[in-house]
Amino acid sequence: QVQLVESGGGTVQAGGSLRLSCAASGSIFSILVMDWHRQAPGKQRELVARITPGGTTNYADSVKGRFTISRDNAKNTAYLQMNSLKPEDTAVYYCTVSGLYWGQGTQVTVSS
Repeated sequence: QVQLVESGGGTVQAGGSLRLSCAASGSIFSILVMDWHRQAPGKQRELVARITPGGTTNYADSVKGRFTISRDNAKNTAYLQMNSLKPEDTAVYYCTVSGLYWGQGTQVTVSS
């Protein structure tokens, strides 16, 4: 069983930054694929970023160059650094372990 605790969401002006955190329970964090997803009102859920156990990262085209996913295995935590935020980034952001375990979601609101 894996449990995830998300934090770092909030409201920010366009052009600002936020860092989301996702803390995972258990002792096998280092072998888990960690993803960030988001869902905005009226939009389909999309995969935003992924980091593999080996550190390989992938990003949606809409966030590439602005967002950075990282992990700290010693802290069992994954991060999503979000820079140059745009109003269209407004969504509920979720972390997930290999699509099997999900966090509760954290709201990100970007004002214009």
